[in-house]
Amino acid sequence: MTLLENRFINRVLHKALWATVLPLCAVWGLGQAVTQHLAPTPTDALPLRSAPAELPLQWDGAPLRPLALSAVEQRFARHFPGSVVRLTDGRQVLVLRSVNQPTRMLHPAADCYRGLGYRIRDERLEARADRSRWRCFVAERAGQQLRVCEHIADAQGQGFTDASSWYWAAVAGQSSGPWQAITVATPL
Repeated sequence: MTLLENRFINRVLHKALWATVLPLCAVWGLGQAVTQHLAPTPTDALPLRSAPAELPLQWDGAPLRPLALSAVEQRFARHFPGSVVRLTDGRQVLVLRSVNQPTRMLHPAADCYRGLGYRIRDERLEARADRSRWRCFVAERAGQQLRVCEHIADAQGQGFTDASSWYWAAVAGQSSGPWQAITVATPL
């Protein structure tokens, strides 16, 4: 085969390939668009993003009052499969996330603080007086230090100290919702 014949075959093959592949891609893309438009999306199945029915009135004996969500929290809450509420006792800030289905959007608090530019140190597990286990750490940014602790509990009171173990237990049916994730940030 000569070089000229090779170029001819390559051009013919390329044209034939493009003549076949492009219409297939267009049909597939159109099919995907129609399917996504007609099929319910995960957000269609999400519960309303309202506050949990019963918010705690106090924390460690101190009365709580609601706080507005920050701009970052509002953006997150728009896509979160549950509700996000901020409360304070005047000293600490509590973030309550209620979840009705397993989701990867329930992130560890340390990841959230890192994403906001905090340096994380001194991570450890702690047991509270009620025997619940919490994951705690110190978050530091611009000279400000916070002690942050988090805990996830299911409808039966089973507790989790990290989002990954909660997620896999929920997916495997070893934990049932609704679930409540509590994050407490205390200035140091």
